[in-house]
Amino acid sequence: MDLILWRHAEAEDGRDDHARRLTPKGVKQAQRVAVWLEQHLPKNARLLVSPAVRAQQTAKHLNREETTSDAIAPGADPGSVLEACGWPHGSGTIVVVGHQPTLGCAAALALTGKAARWGMKNSGIWWLSAREGESVVRVVAVLSPDLL
Repeated sequence: MDLILWRHAEAEDGRDDHARRLTPKGVKQAQRVAVWLEQHLPKNARLLVSPAVRAQQTAKHLNREETTSDAIAPGADPGSVLEACGWPHGSGTIVVVGHQPTLGCAAALALTGKAARWGMKNSGIWWLSAREGESVVRVVAVLSPDLL
């Protein structure tokens, strides 16, 4: 199974956390990362997205069918994110578009077995891979939109 954790792109400040929208810079970040992902993702990769507007807007740049899940909404438990994806025993590739600190904690949990507050930049990704029957989790890529 391949798991790509993608933090939403830069968003506006606002009182209603779920309604915050991407800034113009955030739109550009999401576009750059989506282009890179499209070049590297298999065609059958699934997309699981937080219900928050900024995550939905980030995900739209992939032009793929998506599933919205409250399990990855702002403030979600890192273990719930991994469970919603079927990590590590699921199959195929799944892209999760969500939030900090949840995604950084989920990356730490997937790699070390313990949640830790690992940072992710806006529109950054962690691509992890676990193969059936192996106990090793591989880091395929860690990217920031500034590098693309």
